[in-house]
Amino acid sequence: MEISEDVMAILRCPSCRGLLRAEEEGVFCPACGLLYRSANGVVRFVDDKNYAGNFGFEWHRYARTQLDHEGSHTSEIAFREKTGFSPEELRGKLVLDVGCGTGRFAEVASRFGARVVGIDLSSAAEVAERNLGDRPGVTIFQADCFSLPFAAESFDFIYSIGVLHHTPNCEAAFKGLPKYLKPGGSIAIWLYSGYNKWYRFSDLYRRVTHRLPARLLHTLCYAAGPLYYLDRGLRWIPLVGPPLAGAVNHVFPVSLDRNPDVRVLDTFDWYSPKYQSKHTYEQVFRWFEDSGLDSVRVMGAPIAVRGRKPPRTTPEVENVTQRDSPSLVDVPPGR
Repeated sequence: MEISEDVMAILRCPSCRGLLRAEEEGVFCPACGLLYRSANGVVRFVDDKNYAGNFGFEWHRYARTQLDHEGSHTSEIAFREKTGFSPEELRGKLVLDVGCGTGRFAEVASRFGARVVGIDLSSAAEVAERNLGDRPGVTIFQADCFSLPFAAESFDFIYSIGVLHHTPNCEAAFKGLPKYLKPGGSIAIWLYSGYNKWYRFSDLYRRVTHRLPARLLHTLCYAAGPLYYLDRGLRWIPLVGPPLAGAVNHVFPVSLDRNPDVRVLDTFDWYSPKYQSKHTYEQVFRWFEDSGLDSVRVMGAPIAVRGRKPPRTTPEVENVTQRDSPSLVDVPPGR
């Protein structure tokens, strides 16, 4: 894997924060002597023995299922809805994708004209590299969002879609990200909603399912197929059918997507993670405010929130602002 000069310039050692140097085997830190090796085209700042192992299995099995193609723009629609980022904003900008998986959203951002750096804790980073590695301006690393290998204030935009709630501490994971934003840069996240309590039964099942071997759990997730057809059949029954279908899905929550591959994938994605937290707008807005972000606003899908790191003002601008701003006694009555 060849790393571009602009990305090498922002790389830092996660251990000592020293500058890194490209080597044939990966990237090397002269300050502390650590070598971060490259394997299957991806420089690895972590090992594979972590809590995200099931995601590696998942995304190797469904390497291209969620990627957009000529007949489907599902990922682009979701990206716009959950981040609010437009092609006009991203074109030519340096963007960080936190938890890139197979690269479904990195592909969209790249198509919008962004230079994208994607990181994933799991070996799904290998899949993203295979899917997008030949695309100019896309770089993939295997790294931990709690210890990112980048200099502060490196990125124009940061997004994380459906990832931070799978960390041991979602709030801490988010609050570690804004420091990597340039002043004036924007960050957007999408998390599971904590308002609707339909997932109570699945939370009970997850006490067991996340401990199962990935292949066994994946096999069990094929039960989403019969439950899908049961749901379709019940909804044809007048009056009692729809409530009964809702009750069945409440007790046995599975994906009801029309695509059979997506049904199994989404069901596995729900039951396999070790960590899975749900959140409210009140919580997330507080995280943004605690991080010093402004222009915080809700996006189109719960729980999706976007904010901005305030632009840095020069002392001269601050002095002019203070001099020209009216004091309280200067404000006319009634204003």
